[in-house]
Amino acid sequence: MCPGAAVTGWGGALPPTAVPNAVFEADLDTTDEWIVSRTGIRSRHVGSTVGALSTAAGRAALERAGVDPGSVDLLVLATTTPDQVMPSTAATVHHELGLGGGAFDVNAACSGFIYALLAAYGAIASGVVDRALVVGADIMSSIVDPADRSTVVLFGDGAGALLLDRAAVDGQFLGWDLGTDGSAHELLQVDHGGKITMDGKEVYRRAIRATVASAFAALEQSKLRADEIALFVPHQANLRIIEAVAERIGIPVDRTAVMVDRTGNTSAASIPLALAEAADAGRIAPGDAVLVSGFGAGMTWGSTVFRWGI
Repeated sequence: MCPGAAVTGWGGALPPTAVPNAVFEADLDTTDEWIVSRTGIRSRHVGSTVGALSTAAGRAALERAGVDPGSVDLLVLATTTPDQVMPSTAATVHHELGLGGGAFDVNAACSGFIYALLAAYGAIASGVVDRALVVGADIMSSIVDPADRSTVVLFGDGAGALLLDRAAVDGQFLGWDLGTDGSAHELLQVDHGGKITMDGKEVYRRAIRATVASAFAALEQSKLRADEIALFVPHQANLRIIEAVAERIGIPVDRTAVMVDRTGNTSAASIPLALAEAADAGRIAPGDAVLVSGFGAGMTWGSTVFRWGI
């Protein structure tokens, strides 16, 4: 039997500056009521760097697990907004945390954390490494056009992290699903040196369809039903999308992690941030089945079902 991987630590980090919807009313044709009614977002955090936030989230995960940073064999950092074109931001975070082994970045937009999680899990399952730190982080405020009402109100900055350890038995990660439709890449994109452009209506439509299908695929592979999932952690893009997806999967709101109202869309950071907040609040216990699902530019999507803890 292949070795398994289990979540042993978690952490999140947000910039200290919170920006409420009212800030946009002076310069844009919008109101707090308009933003909340269409997105569910009331505030978002902005500032800092991917490296700084990733380091903070990663350190929190390591401290939660009580492990020596040097014992980490691999760092996988999911981000769309790296601090530099070269080297990878993972290299900076690796140094700041004093990790062992290797480090690299992954870019699958808002689905990036699930892709990074699979890469880390695969490295452990194949026997290459014993311990991996997975981080999702983005500074979306750096790539939004402050004059574009359709995008600037949606996004925020942050980072979240999970620590994975080789488990004594397999069966912690039960199901996976990944997908990409490159024909839809123009729906949500940023050119070099440019700002986000988005076909919001089409992204909304595709996001619901792709996330629901992906979640069901991961559930089928895990041989679990929706009513056996203790916590559903969707990508935090829009409250209306979250509610529509959860309803179609068959998971009620009280078993769904939601923090988009306070963070906006933090891209690759949104799933680990929401997961860390739920764990801190005691909403999941060791052995609970967790479903995470996301979608992003590309268009990309991904889901996984896993047991919480060892």
